[in-house]
Amino acid sequence: MTKGIDLIQRFEQFANPQLAESWDHPGLQIGNPEQPIHKLMTTLDVRPEIVREAIKNHVDFIFAHHPIMFHPAKDLDTRNPQNEMYADLLRHQITVYAAHTNLDTANGGMNDWLADQMHLTATHRLLDHGVDPISGEPVGMGRIGELADPMTPAEFVQYCINIFHVPGVRWVQNPTDRNHLVRHVAVLGGAGQDFWSAAVKAGADAYVTGDVTYHFAHDMVANHLMVVDPGHHIEAICEPRLADLFKQWKSENGWQFEVVQNQINTDPFHFTLS
Repeated sequence: MTKGIDLIQRFEQFANPQLAESWDHPGLQIGNPEQPIHKLMTTLDVRPEIVREAIKNHVDFIFAHHPIMFHPAKDLDTRNPQNEMYADLLRHQITVYAAHTNLDTANGGMNDWLADQMHLTATHRLLDHGVDPISGEPVGMGRIGELADPMTPAEFVQYCINIFHVPGVRWVQNPTDRNHLVRHVAVLGGAGQDFWSAAVKAGADAYVTGDVTYHFAHDMVANHLMVVDPGHHIEAICEPRLADLFKQWKSENGWQFEVVQNQINTDPFHFTLS
């Protein structure tokens, strides 16, 4: 019978926690990894509605991208929905594990998945983060690659909407660059505005990332970098990709547990079109 620790040990060969940023908190979040796994759910976020769905479907291991315990709880007052969620997880003996910036940095992880979703070719790392402690190979966050055919800025915006299945995007561009074609594209999942200058240095025509704020956008415009912000939630690509990875490992190792994907949209934002 497969235990949670068996899956964790195999996963940490793929995306070792040492690859995570210093501020991050990947790894075991709650529960007992020595328990057997019968049903595993992959999810981007762990929110109360996700936990309710897990309980309803008899899930006993949740594998998430976003950690649920970035900051220590000040109390365990279950009138707080977050604390009530912790209590529900413990009550139903559900183990939660998260792989965050280590999955963003790992080769074959989040940013490779996003580059693949965008059909970028000839990709390479946008940022360097040293070497993988297991494989010894260079690793880093973000990817930059080429589109099969150059696009106008308007075409690229629509391309991102279609590729990521979002109702709309925010985007910025210097007005003098309206006729500049987009071919070299950088992408970094999550909130990657801090790294826009790396995209410029790498020769990107456009940079795709989430959570871009006002003053950063002005700097991007001034430096002639087109940026498309489709939102943080595009990282939900981890749900099918992790599920596929775990099914592959199940076959290779003879593991016996069911793998399901979260079916609830956890994007907190809605769009109203004028």
